[in-house]
Amino acid sequence: MLPRPHKLTSSADFRRAMRNGGRAGTRTVVVHYYTRTEPIITGGPRFGLVVSKQVGNAVVRHRVSRQLRHVCLGLVDKLPRETDVVLRALPASADASSEDLRKDLANALKRAAAKHNHE
Repeated sequence: MLPRPHKLTSSADFRRAMRNGGRAGTRTVVVHYYTRTEPIITGGPRFGLVVSKQVGNAVVRHRVSRQLRHVCLGLVDKLPRETDVVLRALPASADASSEDLRKDLANALKRAAAKHNHE
């Protein structure tokens, strides 16, 4: 479970990260990477998940969400505090192992961060 300071909670934050950030995709996830300009008092980096019905039924979506949250928890110490990351699970994530999701997320995160920082 991700602690509250590491969660994106408002739809405005999700929108900002998805519209203004760098984006990169893999077979299982699409990553939106955004660096906030306003200072934060506590927490960060923050993660948000989008796991739609295209991924599968409720049981599959919850399993994929748990796997992605666990992977995100491992990234908390590796990303800058002012980072917002939105992960959109693709249908292929339903059959992916946690290790596959971790590798895909790391790969997409690097590319999305490079795109965002290059702009």
